[in-house]
Amino acid sequence: MEQLKTKKYSNYDLERFRNVISRLDMELEHILRNIPTRYKESIEEIRLRVNQPLMIEARGNDYFVSEKGQISRENRNNFIISKNNIIKTFERLCEYSIYAVEDEIRNGFLTIKGGHRIGISGRVVYKNRSISTIKDISSINIRIARQKIGIAKEVIEYLVDKGSIYNTLIVSPPQCGKTTLLRDIIRTLSNGIPEYDMTGLKVAVIDERSEIGGIYQGVPQNDLGIRTDILDRVNKYDGTLMMLRSLSPNIIATDELGDKLDIDAIHNSLKAGVKILTTIHGESIEDVQSKPNIASIIKEKIFERIIILDNSEGVGTIKDIIDGKTNNSVINKQRRD
Repeated sequence: MEQLKTKKYSNYDLERFRNVISRLDMELEHILRNIPTRYKESIEEIRLRVNQPLMIEARGNDYFVSEKGQISRENRNNFIISKNNIIKTFERLCEYSIYAVEDEIRNGFLTIKGGHRIGISGRVVYKNRSISTIKDISSINIRIARQKIGIAKEVIEYLVDKGSIYNTLIVSPPQCGKTTLLRDIIRTLSNGIPEYDMTGLKVAVIDERSEIGGIYQGVPQNDLGIRTDILDRVNKYDGTLMMLRSLSPNIIATDELGDKLDIDAIHNSLKAGVKILTTIHGESIEDVQSKPNIASIIKEKIFERIIILDNSEGVGTIKDIIDGKTNNSVINKQRRD
């Protein structure tokens, strides 16, 4: 197995951590400033739940945080999140203008500067049979977005095909690096690959959950390349039709396939001669084939390359790359050994 090799972005990671905690309640900001640096560099999530311990997730594990910023795997003597911590944090995340982000709130998340995604839960309010807003916020999950520039180099040779790419599916359990890898593949293809004598391709990104580009006030917070166009917060079916009609893409990239309309969107792209780059949650090909809406598209052998990720040797471990037509591995055995 290979692991995605990444440059250590120590200053980059620390700066993004500082930017995120500066948007929290000042009491929480002070506590998190005191946690050890090694956790600041690798932290993935900050979890705030009313009347529950302050928690972080790093390196695939969750940890409790004390009032002094001490980290522990044991739930004792830890800082307890109050309702006031939640209210003040939510106000700062919304920049004291909840009205300005109402459209985002009804979807259950916000995107803040830097592309960081804020998941929220609380009391859902319906109006005319549709979700109007979420009130009485009871928990907040801050996911710290990080780019890993260059990780696509580990897989790109298996994806390129005579100046274009193979239709590619990335399969990964949650938090094993699929979206991070997807971003860098998009960036690489968009900018071009001189070592393969390959000019840049026009990539249309359907960013349904604002996780790929991390758009904040109209500006992508992640580098997706110079020939990339992004449709933000639109479902894959509608977004695909819009991109095909107006932007003549070479590739359509999406994240997290799921329902039948997502599959219909893929078929529409293929009919237009456009390549597909997308992801799905899963442990293996067998796991993916057990999903009702996905099984048919796997059987059709639409995906010519299937990248399997896990965290067996750290986040972003390449477990295998499979030829979707033959179901055989395409990774050179010598390299894997």
